[in-house]
Amino acid sequence: MARTETPVCDFGAPAVDFTLPGVDGRDWSLRDCAGENGVLVMFICNHCPFVKAIRERLVQDCRELAEHGVGTVAIMSNDPTDYPEDSFENMKRAAEEFDFPFPYLMDETQEIAKGYGAVCTPDFFGYNKDLELQFRGRLDASGTNSAPEGARRELLDAMIQVAETGAGPGQQVPSVGCSIKWKEN
Repeated sequence: MARTETPVCDFGAPAVDFTLPGVDGRDWSLRDCAGENGVLVMFICNHCPFVKAIRERLVQDCRELAEHGVGTVAIMSNDPTDYPEDSFENMKRAAEEFDFPFPYLMDETQEIAKGYGAVCTPDFFGYNKDLELQFRGRLDASGTNSAPEGARRELLDAMIQVAETGAGPGQQVPSVGCSIKWKEN
């Protein structure tokens, strides 16, 4: 597990459009996933202990964000060759087991992860209604273990602010996770 930290938020950067296959059998575009007040694009996977530690809280926060008009989407960009737990079939199982309230998409070519500049799982990109980047931080104080009870819900608070004002918080703590497993050329 190569521990990686996300870079600082590049406020105003445009969202990268995509059309990717979902575990539900349909293709999803960025516009399909966006809500009236913004969209949260998440790069996650199945095998990463950082993602495993937050899955339940992530599902809860995404349900709450929908109430604020923020759409959410999860993209899996790892090469499953060396990480079979990240296969498309296992993505389907995880989405069902954890009742994901968002599309879970496969980025087989890894071009979307590269376009966003994703570096780890989890990596969060929060956009306002104009699809301008306003958040590039962490979910909360979790690491490979869940955050303590009562920990500040950083991503949820930030994205509610984005939904209400169009702008994210000036101070954001980077997300930390496993590096994206890139394919060999």
